[in-house]
Amino acid sequence: MEQRYATSPDQLPSFGTQELRSRFLVEKVFVEGEVNVVYTHHDRIVLGGAVPAGRPLPLPSFEELRAEYFLQNRELGIVNVGGPGTVTADGETYTLPQGACLYLGKGTREVVFDGQDAQFYLFSAPAHTTYPAQLVGKGEGTVRELGDQVTSNRRTLNQYIHENGIRSCQIVMGVTELHPGSMWNTMPAHTHDRRTECYLYFDLPQDARVVHLHGEPTQTRHLVVADRQAVISPSWSVHSGVGTAAYSFVWAMAGENQSFDDMDPAPVTGLL
Repeated sequence: MEQRYATSPDQLPSFGTQELRSRFLVEKVFVEGEVNVVYTHHDRIVLGGAVPAGRPLPLPSFEELRAEYFLQNRELGIVNVGGPGTVTADGETYTLPQGACLYLGKGTREVVFDGQDAQFYLFSAPAHTTYPAQLVGKGEGTVRELGDQVTSNRRTLNQYIHENGIRSCQIVMGVTELHPGSMWNTMPAHTHDRRTECYLYFDLPQDARVVHLHGEPTQTRHLVVADRQAVISPSWSVHSGVGTAAYSFVWAMAGENQSFDDMDPAPVTGLL
C-alpha cells in the first residue's frame, strides 16, 4: 500500500511535471498476481487494482489500515475492466463480466478475486454502517445519455453506486463510455467542493493518451494519462480530459454527500 498525503491548492503552482504526477497520477494500477493499492489522505480513499491471473487472490488487510481485515471499517466498490472473473465475499461468489460493478459493505471479512484475464478496479472509503452486497451488470444501472457529437463529448454514463441505485455510506461510482468520434469526458469542467473524485481511464488504445485537466479553475495543470492509469482529483481540483481516441473511464467519489449533481461548474471561458 502506497500512501499519499493530502495537498492544498496553494502548493500546486510550485509543482513540476514529475511532482504533479507523483502526487495525483497512479501509473501502475494493475500488477499481475497482486492487489496493488494507493491510500490517499484526501477523504481517506483507497484505490487500486487486483489481478488474479488465474489464481485465487485474497484482499489483504494492509498494516497501514490498522484493522483486522480490509473492510472492518470500510466499504468497497469493484468494477471489472478485464476479462470475466469472480469475487467471493464471505463464501458468496459473484460473477463479474467486463463492466460489471460489485459493492461490498462494511464488515465483509474475506474477499477473494479470481479469473484468468480479469482486472478488478477497487475504490474504498470509510464506512459508518453496513449495506448489503450487491452486483449490477454493465448497462443495468441508471443510464444517462449526455453530451453532443458537435462538441465531441457524446457519452453514455452508467451510474451504479449512488443514492438511487446500489446503496453505500459515501461511495458514488459508475462507468462512462465515450461514443466513437467523441474525445472530451466532460465539459464544462467542474469541481466537487465536498468530495474527492478519481478517474480510471481504460479502453484507450496503447498509442493514445488522455490529456487530463487538473488544479483550480484559475490555476490549471495537465496530466498526460495512458490506458489503465488513474487520477486523484481533490475537492478543489477540476477533472476533465480530452483523448486522442475514444475511451471509457470509471469515475468514483467519496466525501460529504452522495448527490451526483452536486458540482460547481467551471466554464471553459473562465479556465486559466
